Amino acid sequence: MNTTKIKRHGLSKSRILLHRQCPKRLWLKVYHPELEEIDDGNQARFATGTYVGELAQQHYPDGVLIDGDNLAQAVIDTKAILAGEKRPIFEATLQADGLLIRADLMLPDQNGYRMVEVKSSTSVKDYYLTDAAIQSWVAQQADLSLTSVEIAHINNSFVYPGGGDYQGLFHYADISEQISDMKDAVPDWINAARETLSGDEPCINAGSQCAEPFTCPFMSYCSPRIDVADGYPPEVLPRGGKLPAILRAEGYIDLRDVPEERLDNFNHQRVWRVTKSGQTELNPKAGEILAELPYPRYYIDFETINPAVPVWAGTRPYMQVPFQWSCHIETAKGVMTHCAFLADGQSDPRRPFAMSLIDAVGMSGPVFVYNAPFERSRMQELAEYYPDLAPALEAAIDRIVDLLPIAREHYYHPDMRGSWSIKAVLPTIAPDLAYDNLEVANGGMAQEAFSEIMHPKTLPERSQQLSDALLLYCERDTLAMVRIAHYFENGS
Repeated sequence: MNTTKIKRHGLSKSRILLHRQCPKRLWLKVYHPELEEIDDGNQARFATGTYVGELAQQHYPDGVLIDGDNLAQAVIDTKAILAGEKRPIFEATLQADGLLIRADLMLPDQNGYRMVEVKSSTSVKDYYLTDAAIQSWVAQQADLSLTSVEIAHINNSFVYPGGGDYQGLFHYADISEQISDMKDAVPDWINAARETLSGDEPCINAGSQCAEPFTCPFMSYCSPRIDVADGYPPEVLPRGGKLPAILRAEGYIDLRDVPEERLDNFNHQRVWRVTKSGQTELNPKAGEILAELPYPRYYIDFETINPAVPVWAGTRPYMQVPFQWSCHIETAKGVMTHCAFLADGQSDPRRPFAMSLIDAVGMSGPVFVYNAPFERSRMQELAEYYPDLAPALEAAIDRIVDLLPIAREHYYHPDMRGSWSIKAVLPTIAPDLAYDNLEVANGGMAQEAFSEIMHPKTLPERSQQLSDALLLYCERDTLAMVRIAHYFENGS
């Protein structure tokens, strides 16, 4: 690639961090940003980080924000504030040797300032140390006296008391000693990044650096994905560990060409056998298990949201809060009704969720789920929080029947390509129940939709559209379980 070279590049902390992960990532970010693939999950995490940072600022009402995108002006404004009476500074902007940083919090201390980086995680990650070392080195070069360098991260034992009281949400971890030696390496990191940007595209093979500490958005460029939805590569072997890579290195690009004796795992042998023959395998045992179960039968599915900053009193950071359920009720073979619950997005959804669910599943009959630990855990949490509802919830928990292990042990179709998720199994049994035509098509999208409903600026028409999409999606999941159970029991 022909690229104009610049001998000296302005750098930011984020660029140094990109280079520390992989020099090629920084080079591509600067010269070919169009190759970057940003998924919705990254955008959501960025939004969460921004909100958490703003909440940390609210703990210091006398603070001043260095705002705006004009970084040169931000540096000037920061110097002016530092020269005056000490007060908390948000997004303090400092520069040294062409490296620019913005510090989340600068908090006045007796002999200087505490520099605090705010993170939305619940612990201090290793790469935070690199981040903080860069920040403190620039502050040191700018003659700013730091009494400590800290990470403010989410305290996952914090229980929100309500009323907007978030005192205690953050834990401040002093990492000054941990980064004291790392700061000396920062000039070398700067020079290495500039050297990379002054040269041709680095020749670096894909490896562990592609996913640590962050998934690289240039992976498709550096190492085109092996699409297990296209053909049957060795990677379709479930929980295959290093075996798929070994087989591929031996020249096997299609699982059907792998000799049977190369596979000593029962599940791998079954996947190989079904893939090679092209014929579905359904063990009659699956039908025998289901045939023994009485009516009425209940098929349920939950949707949850787990905000970093708790919204409802009595909840913790990242706690899974259920806001929606769907239930198909089979009163006799093939006789079906449906009911559902979706919270309004304004009040705490947990108690109305639990009470309506108890009413829906009745007093007897199997309660089918797909991947029981998730629903069971949510119901147990509700029982612990609402003791008066505990007997009914725990009785329902005792009636749970998990379709996932039945599927995993007794069913396989070539098109599942090594996965027994409901989205992999369903198209092989009921292709008419597709998800790709839905506005909300997976759990992540459901969380995003409910978050939008919760937002005070969301218009009523948009809220109704999202509610309809959520109800349709969750109903599709429970109808999928009905169709899967019927197929296992009847063979069609």
